[in-house]
Amino acid sequence: MDKAGQYRGVSNLGFQPLSPLDGRYFAAVQEIGQHLSEAGLNRARLVVEIEWLIHLANNDVLDTNTEIDSVLQGKLRDIVNDFAAEDITELASIEAKTKHDVKAIEYFLRDRLTKLERTDLLELVHFGCTSEDINNLSYALTIRDAVTKVWLPKAESLVTKLTELANKFSENSMLSRTHGQPATPTTMGKELAVFVYRLTRQIEKVKAAEYLGKFSGATGTWSAQVVASPDTDWFNESKTFVEGLGLSFNPLTTQIESHDWQAELYSVIAHFNRILHNLCTDIWTYISLGYFKQIPVVGATGSSTMPHKVNPIKFENAEANLEISNAILEVLTQTLVTSRLQRDLTDSSSQRNIGVGLGHSLLAIDNATLGLDEIEINQVVLESDLLENWEVLAEAIQTVIRAEIARGTSQISDPYQLLKELTRGKRISSEDLAGFVAGLDISDEAKSALISLKPTTYTGLASKLVSIITSA
Repeated sequence: MDKAGQYRGVSNLGFQPLSPLDGRYFAAVQEIGQHLSEAGLNRARLVVEIEWLIHLANNDVLDTNTEIDSVLQGKLRDIVNDFAAEDITELASIEAKTKHDVKAIEYFLRDRLTKLERTDLLELVHFGCTSEDINNLSYALTIRDAVTKVWLPKAESLVTKLTELANKFSENSMLSRTHGQPATPTTMGKELAVFVYRLTRQIEKVKAAEYLGKFSGATGTWSAQVVASPDTDWFNESKTFVEGLGLSFNPLTTQIESHDWQAELYSVIAHFNRILHNLCTDIWTYISLGYFKQIPVVGATGSSTMPHKVNPIKFENAEANLEISNAILEVLTQTLVTSRLQRDLTDSSSQRNIGVGLGHSLLAIDNATLGLDEIEINQVVLESDLLENWEVLAEAIQTVIRAEIARGTSQISDPYQLLKELTRGKRISSEDLAGFVAGLDISDEAKSALISLKPTTYTGLASKLVSIITSA
């Protein structure tokens, strides 16, 4: 018997957000929603339509002698500045009739011009534009602002925190684990610095991203515009307009901007996500090994049945959200660069999910940053682990022997094999190693250096390497 079926339905719940980004995690991603939501897109569409109207009028592109003075410019731009809930509702009402989102924007702006008693400007609204002329520029503006004003600052804050920890732990020696096995020691700071360096490279690529826009009509040829005003230099008018919005001009397109810049941007962000995912799995493992202690959050519960637990949930949550983000970004990267002949609408549906892809990345960055705030080094465990693995010095010993052979101060025939027989798959003590070194055919100076070496001091340039991330 289905006992759950004995309960009434859930219709009394009313409207509920389907995506956790709009529900449970809304606080962490609401800022990016100001740009990459439907409302954010409509706001950007109004920017493009209004700026094109001002450009046409004030450059007298069509010989209409309809200049828009600074006062009216301010009033038009205030349509965007004051764009709020009631405007969103009004646009939705218009779109319900037009069944076309960009046409709804055009009618909305025409209504505002009528109220401002400038009906002489009505036919300049959306002049010579296909919907994609408005949409591609609007997406470029919203994506640019979402990335530069929201995503990048969060990513940089994460790297700043990671840099602080790398410097703080630059001298904390720890056992490396190549293939999960004890290996040449490093320092915790140096290992974190590796991630700082990797993440910073991707951030610099995001900063260098190019945001392209087209404004060339139904098939990228300015055909209707040329017929309407053959003496106008439509190529340069469009180029000036697009660049005036702070975007790069794409001169050769079909009806749509080709979206290559979007694919390139999402590829870089996805790469950043993968590196961050790698950091999260490493931190999780260090916590599991006891290298990091977690700082309990007051009032928090780690397990519903085991009171002692402090779970590394911030890093686990980050991993999951990075995977979801990349699934979406990678689909966008693949889908957006293909359009059948001069136009199809696969990109239209796909681009509505840009905010979801970047939102999950942003949520992951937030979780990872919070997680880094809740860990501290466990020096006792680090040292204990190192001093239980003296065999990691085998590398140093065989390398010193080889140097001695090269200098002619030793006659040992196969130093690697010699150390392999001593240490492979074995645990040896400091005494075992000291006795072995004492019996080697090497110089007294080399013996002294090796006998004084400890796993805790066998870290090479690790601590100094951390300075690379602060001097770059």
